[in-house]
Amino acid sequence: MENTLHFVVGIFGNASALFLFLAPLITFKRIVKKRSTEQFSGVPYVMTLLNCLLSAWYGLPFVSPNNMLVSTINGTGAAIELVYVLIFLIFAPKKEKGKILGLLTLVLAIFAIVAFVSLFALHGKGRKFFCGVAATVFSIIMYGSPLTIIRLVIKTKSVEFMPFFLSLFVFLCGTSWFVFGLLGKDPFVAIPNGFGCGLGAVQLILYAIYRKNKGQTQKGAANESQEMEKTISKPHQEKPSNTHSSQDEQV
Repeated sequence: MENTLHFVVGIFGNASALFLFLAPLITFKRIVKKRSTEQFSGVPYVMTLLNCLLSAWYGLPFVSPNNMLVSTINGTGAAIELVYVLIFLIFAPKKEKGKILGLLTLVLAIFAIVAFVSLFALHGKGRKFFCGVAATVFSIIMYGSPLTIIRLVIKTKSVEFMPFFLSLFVFLCGTSWFVFGLLGKDPFVAIPNGFGCGLGAVQLILYAIYRKNKGQTQKGAANESQEMEKTISKPHQEKPSNTHSSQDEQV
């Protein structure tokens, strides 16, 4: 019964994680359409790629048993993130392209080192511990990336830049893999995803608090713009009256 529940939770985790990986499709559709990366950053996608590679490696049977579902979804996620990174590199400006290429090289080097050391220098529990720690650290980094958005939401009191469904799937993905880790008694799965579960919950709570303020930032900016236009237009409205008065004086 416990094994069946473990498997079912893992399947649900795969589904929610897949939706989470596919969430940036809207962003990349815009990048391809405009043929520009605009102000978007490619760093989160490169870091997520590293997390997926390390987690997929950790889930392999010769590293940690009974975690094949971890490998399948993270292997899929790695492929998706690699496509995102390649699209970003195609449309990024020269300076940003160099930065992302350098980071991608570093990420692949880190993964290669972890895989090489675990494969040839470590065995059994030592291999699992080494790969588990590496996967845990970068999973927490990946889940921690929305912290800047949370800060912006609190500062502006608006959820304009925090999509609901992205926050929802962060919560669902973190929760399902947290439960999966608990059922499998695997701290390297439970700990980072417990962090993701908590972070997703915070985002949903903030969304519930500030959901009515969605779009307030844009409205505020529009009001400021209108005020500026009024201020600028006043001198132009006064000039004709001055001209008429001077003409009257001449007559």
